[in-house]
Amino acid sequence: MNLGQHLIIAPILVPLVTGALLLLIDERRRLQKAMIGVASTIILFAVAVALFRFADSIDGPEAARQGVYLLGNWAAPFGIVLVVDRLSALMLVLTATLALPSLIFALARWHTAGAHFHSLFQFLLMGLNGAFLTGDLFNLFVFFEVLLAASYGLLLHGSGLLRVKAGLHYIAINLAAALLFLIGVSMIYGVTGTLNMADLAVRVASVEPQKRMLLEAGAGILGVAFLIKAGMWPLNFWLPPAYTAAAAPVAGIFAILTKVGIYVVLRLSLLVFGEGTSSSSGFGLQVLLIGGMATITFGAIGVLASQALGRLAGFSVLVSSGTLLMAIGLGSGAITTGALFYLASSTLTISAFFMLIELVERGQDAGASMLAVTMEVYGDADEDEPEEGGEGVALPGTMAVLGICFAACGILLAGLPPLSGFVAKFAMLSAMLEPAGSGSAALVPAVMWVVVFLIILSGLSALIAMTRSGIRTFWASLEGTKPRVLVIEVAPVLLLLLATLLLTVQAGPAMRYMDATARALSAPHQYIDAVTNARQVGPASAEVQQ
Repeated sequence: MNLGQHLIIAPILVPLVTGALLLLIDERRRLQKAMIGVASTIILFAVAVALFRFADSIDGPEAARQGVYLLGNWAAPFGIVLVVDRLSALMLVLTATLALPSLIFALARWHTAGAHFHSLFQFLLMGLNGAFLTGDLFNLFVFFEVLLAASYGLLLHGSGLLRVKAGLHYIAINLAAALLFLIGVSMIYGVTGTLNMADLAVRVASVEPQKRMLLEAGAGILGVAFLIKAGMWPLNFWLPPAYTAAAAPVAGIFAILTKVGIYVVLRLSLLVFGEGTSSSSGFGLQVLLIGGMATITFGAIGVLASQALGRLAGFSVLVSSGTLLMAIGLGSGAITTGALFYLASSTLTISAFFMLIELVERGQDAGASMLAVTMEVYGDADEDEPEEGGEGVALPGTMAVLGICFAACGILLAGLPPLSGFVAKFAMLSAMLEPAGSGSAALVPAVMWVVVFLIILSGLSALIAMTRSGIRTFWASLEGTKPRVLVIEVAPVLLLLLATLLLTVQAGPAMRYMDATARALSAPHQYIDAVTNARQVGPASAEVQQ
């Protein structure tokens, strides 16, 4: 077993050990806890990049076996397996890229607003990384619960009536989703006798016709649990209030939570219900397509109707989820390539936007908002947030820097050139308008035109809303005070926006990686072979051979 295989467990082990260690340190030693948390997150980022490069070097089944880690040295399907491939490595890097700026932003003041912030943050990272790496449904549920438990505490971090109200709604919805998860997993296990994803993909093809309906019912219930997390309409009314009420750095890392649902839906739809699964092939894709279209429509309307920046960002999350669900529902590898690029771009943008909002709104007087009554009705004012006091300094050109960042977020959300949002949407639209590389729009199905229209409409909605908010905030403010910010508050926003710029500059290599990921997902036999052919090492392996 080489170093690459041992690194597979590091994204789970590092935050787990760090979070447990931080629980033992007194809360009054906040600087020490902060330094340990930042160091752990930096290590996690380095490990994620190493695994990303490791996954990118995988070619063929023989090399793919090196991406499987057998916990306890028990072979699949009976043992617990962790699997790193291009998709899971992408999600690990994306999580680590959001985690470091969010944590740095919190060091300005938010990490002192409540107890055990750093431990909860590390446990959230553990749950996220475990969900992306696990190779079986049972441990997917375990990591799903870990990240949810940590997210409950982080959402309530900072107290406040509105935050508590939104947090309780969030907890209730996710507990219901967890119950549906258990029911769906139980039904699937009852039919197939396995929860290992690779083994499940093999057994689904041989399920007896009289049991197939029960299998699909279980898969449907399991899908609902993750579509709640992904924010698909009509299961998404909880999301904008919860994300708006969360503290800025918490909302920044929460931008990846909806993508957990997207990841699982994409993984299982192509692995378990891809080609070769008999009558269950393509199960649920039509629901994803229609649900995605409804979600992006609902999100676009919400973006236009939002008078407060926090709600605008919350509905932008729904637009992102709806776009990705539509792309998955179309079942095209070329569209999936663009969708993966869009997933990375939109997640980075929304995370930066959530943190930018706090800095922008800090400079507005209570009487400066011409829509104060509307904002109060929607619950965007939180009188119980920590006092800012004398924190930060009014840096020269602060509003200019914030204005440039705001404009960049607007361009990215609207999908305008030349940034990565445009590249992602252009890749998706090109694949939709040239099916099978025909080069002829005459062969495009009618549903494709509807999808194209919705994607363009969502971009137009974001452009109108961001322009309106920008004018009100930066050009027509009524003698607002100059915001007092710290460098460690502006720097994380700039880092995330620079990441989108890097994604734009390196669009060629990034798109090639996304294309390789999409092709690997469309050929699930590579994943199945890697897991089923993974062998134990050491004495246990010798015993098996005997």
